[in-house]
Amino acid sequence: MKKVRIDFAPPGLVRSVFRTPRQTWAAGWALLCIAFALGAANVGIGKRQREIDLLRAQSQARTQAQARTVAPAVARPPVPDAQAAAVNAAVLQLNLPWRALHDAVQAGTPASVALLALEPDARRHSVRITAEAKSSDDMIAYVGQLRKQEWFSSVVLARHEINEQDPNRPIRFQLDVQWRAAQ
Repeated sequence: MKKVRIDFAPPGLVRSVFRTPRQTWAAGWALLCIAFALGAANVGIGKRQREIDLLRAQSQARTQAQARTVAPAVARPPVPDAQAAAVNAAVLQLNLPWRALHDAVQAGTPASVALLALEPDARRHSVRITAEAKSSDDMIAYVGQLRKQEWFSSVVLARHEINEQDPNRPIRFQLDVQWRAAQ
């Protein structure tokens, strides 16, 4: 027969503690230890954070003090004109609108024309295009296509020649193309 517990006493803390099974006590003690460890870690983190804040404030104070002290102006040697011109030319070449130039040339190039070279000149806003076509009609059509591009202000056929070495005898030609400076 099973034991029956009859208890008419009012519920309270002490009774609840004594009637709690041992497994629950172990879990409670484990939770209490974890809470204590987390609290101790939190105190340690807070202490480290205060130290970091103090060091940061000291560093900012030093930086501000150094900024207030004015360093004597150092005389810089003048840049030679040739060097300045070379630097300016390099900057101009680096600021070339490659993407727009490439897109405009590609949009005007049909499948019957093979591009061989693009040689831009940033100072003159021009590009020399070297290409090959199967026939003179393809070459003339290509020049017309590039003239229709809004990005280009002028397209001029500079030279052309027939490649006698190749059995297909393609026409190799060069175009001088000016693009609009506002681009």
